[in-house]
Amino acid sequence: MKRILDETSKRVDAITTSPKKSDIKTYNKKDIVAAIKKKHIEGDIPVIAEVKPASPSQQYMDISPEKASDIAIQMERAGAVAVSVLTEPNFFHGSLENLEKVRQDVHLPVLRKDFIIDEKQLEEINCDIILLMTGVLGTRTGEFVDLAISKGIEPLVEIQNKEELYTALATNTKLIGINNRDFRTMEVSLNNTVELAPLIRKYDIEHGTEHMIISESGIHSGADAKAMIEAGADALLIGTAIIKSDDIYHKTKEIVKA
Repeated sequence: MKRILDETSKRVDAITTSPKKSDIKTYNKKDIVAAIKKKHIEGDIPVIAEVKPASPSQQYMDISPEKASDIAIQMERAGAVAVSVLTEPNFFHGSLENLEKVRQDVHLPVLRKDFIIDEKQLEEINCDIILLMTGVLGTRTGEFVDLAISKGIEPLVEIQNKEELYTALATNTKLIGINNRDFRTMEVSLNNTVELAPLIRKYDIEHGTEHMIISESGIHSGADAKAMIEAGADALLIGTAIIKSDDIYHKTKEIVKA
């Protein structure tokens, strides 16, 4: 993680431009919260399908902006509720250009997935949702949530454990992502969602709040997807299982219809 954050700092230092204010005003943001609720009414599993060229340990495929668009369109046709696009270039081989092309060509909400550490990154490119990692931002998480909201971007606050969960709950975020991967050991356990989702539900009952829970990592099949929804997740973020499949459309549809 330190290597990734060191490289991210270098990228941040190189940021010199931002979208024109007029572009930000005219961009029609898409409501992920409403989209997730609609999927549930339709009886489908809300899947945020990810355009994922690589992980730090494995490259899956080279993805140009045109390829990213083609993949995202397949995901949309298969019933995905949103598309996540990796923009971290050094370890995940993502790009801002991939995000821009996907945002132009699909009608779904688009999530920017990266390691956000500086306000300048919130000005780099338009997106509907942005990933904010509590394990990276720590006590600054609430500040970045409010910054995202002020710019018309829906923050998805990612947590891995109880300590990070309570940090997230103290912010104004509507979306909490439970990562089933422990970045310290890189082990994946779906039990993380099973254990943490009820704590969010309990908090909401006690405080009169309403959070949407996104289960992330380790979901490979329809059975996994169904188990996470039954455990309390409102939606699922799935990258590797879809990208590594022989048929992106049918793999996405399999999970959506599980």
